[in-house]
Amino acid sequence: MPARTVKVASSSGLHSRPAALFSQAASEQPVAVTIETAGAAPVKASSILMLLTLDVGHGDEVTLRAEGDGAEESLDLLASLLQKNLDEDFRNG
Repeated sequence: MPARTVKVASSSGLHSRPAALFSQAASEQPVAVTIETAGAAPVKASSILMLLTLDVGHGDEVTLRAEGDGAEESLDLLASLLQKNLDEDFRNG
């Protein structure tokens, strides 16, 4: 199963707006994507409520996993999203 491990760049981690943007992008992918931390079981990346339960902060590492047609591309896109400061991008957008 393809996976990507990345550090979360958003200054607030995966809380509020960054979590909403990320879960929306995950829900638009052609495959189901999970996200996990070292200390927590995988959850659906498209669920904002499940994302918030992970309590991911700035600089924390998360692992994304997906399987099926389009998995590699979906993981690349979502990993690149997490590597941006979505708090800052939103304020400047």
